[in-house]
Amino acid sequence: MLNWLIEPLSFEFMRGAIITAILLGILCAVVGNYLIVQRMGILGDVIAHAVLPGLAIAFFLGIDIFLGAFICGTLSTFVIAWIQSQSRIKVDVAMALVFSGFLGLGIMLVTLLKSKLDLHEFLFGDILSVTTDDVKRTVIITVVVLLLIKLFYKELLFYTFDPLGAKASGLPVNLIHFALNGAITLTIVASMQTVGVVLVVSLLIGPGITAYLLVKELHQMMQLGAVIGVISSVTGMYISYYLNVPSGAAIVLVVSVLFLLALFFSPNQGILTRPEMADQRARLFSQFKSQKTK
Repeated sequence: MLNWLIEPLSFEFMRGAIITAILLGILCAVVGNYLIVQRMGILGDVIAHAVLPGLAIAFFLGIDIFLGAFICGTLSTFVIAWIQSQSRIKVDVAMALVFSGFLGLGIMLVTLLKSKLDLHEFLFGDILSVTTDDVKRTVIITVVVLLLIKLFYKELLFYTFDPLGAKASGLPVNLIHFALNGAITLTIVASMQTVGVVLVVSLLIGPGITAYLLVKELHQMMQLGAVIGVISSVTGMYISYYLNVPSGAAIVLVVSVLFLLALFFSPNQGILTRPEMADQRARLFSQFKSQKTK
């Protein structure tokens, strides 16, 4: 058993990949909770796909593709906010429009610019190709985002649960809104190599909603979600190594399995374990016992 755990760590690329997976498991779980609480889970998917034009343009210009992805992802949130503020269109419709528009623009730019960008790697992830620079970038993003969340936790908590009250109290809600979207975009950009833009929303939302079924407070959701994210990421990496399957898909499947376990067996909210189900089982057992006695 010990050899089974140690063997992958003998390879430098696996060590880098596992470190990156652990960092992103924590980061995605913490940041994703804000999307869950605001009921904006689809926003993660929108930003994840909106980075494609930035990738194509940055690759064509020869600049850091992650910088291009961040700029384009952030721009998509501004476009959504602008559409919502200038019309009667609901935010979910605006997000759907921006999602398809940016994705179509990205595909067109990749074709027109004759880009040799490996779309498969960014769509589905390839964590085993991470370099030392990638690990350093992930460490910096994780530390900066988590530190800012720690420093402004109370303000973010107030804004997340009561944006109108936060605005009335004098908090700069627009700044908080775009700062939070910037943190989400940074998290998605950092996760592109791990699970890819297609699956990143699962890593953003999965650990958080699993924790939501088990605890009540936001800070508890963040802590437990981070643990679930780490377990999912590391377990997925080992599955990827031993079964020779894509790491992103393996990580996401572990996240999904843990969510299903919580959905069925959560002490208070589980389908099979919540109090009303226990009472129903007790009544059925009592009826069965009485019939057997007769």
